Amino acid sequence: MCFSATASFGAGAILTAIGAVSLKTANTPKQLPFASIPLIFAAQQIAEGFLWLSLTNPEYARFTIPCTYLFLFFAQIFWPTWVPFAALKLEANERKSKLLKIMTACGAAVSLYFTACIIIFPVEGMVQDCHILYVFGYPQIMTPFVTGFYAIATIGALMVSSVKGMKTFGISVLVAYVVTAIFYLDFFVSVWCFFSAILSILIVSVVYNLRKSSTAIQADTGK
Repeated sequence: MCFSATASFGAGAILTAIGAVSLKTANTPKQLPFASIPLIFAAQQIAEGFLWLSLTNPEYARFTIPCTYLFLFFAQIFWPTWVPFAALKLEANERKSKLLKIMTACGAAVSLYFTACIIIFPVEGMVQDCHILYVFGYPQIMTPFVTGFYAIATIGALMVSSVKGMKTFGISVLVAYVVTAIFYLDFFVSVWCFFSAILSILIVSVVYNLRKSSTAIQADTGK
């Protein structure tokens, strides 16, 4: 599979529309953090689209540094905290809420770690073999631990949730994770984020189920 600015901008456009539908479908404030995920992924993909342009067209070179950092902000800082937090807001099961609180704390720790790394160490994006390769100066000894906590916070939170359809989304993201690790390891950050962004289309069905459930509860309460 070959990626490009067109693919990133195309994904961004589709996800903007999906995100608008998802937010419109949500009917309670607690649903909004989760319902907003496709729209946020749209912003991330558009940022990488501009990074593609900056790396392949000299006239857009001024976008290279800000777009690199903007993409990595979403990929490494934002998602580890936002995903488990969004799942936690939807969780009604007390035992699972406790687990999701732990996962949110793990995600927050990962976000803080990457914030420090991005500030302290050099990062660079470059085009290689039809992909964007992100090169980091982060301490390699920490990579296995941070990767594990990142997966627990994001994929784990989706798998733990009792919300209908959430586990399907989590399994899909996990499959994308494994496929990316096997076939696109050198370009993992870019490719897994792209796959996860596309899979966030599934969020609309999850939010729709939540809307039906909350509407039914409101109707029963009204009776």
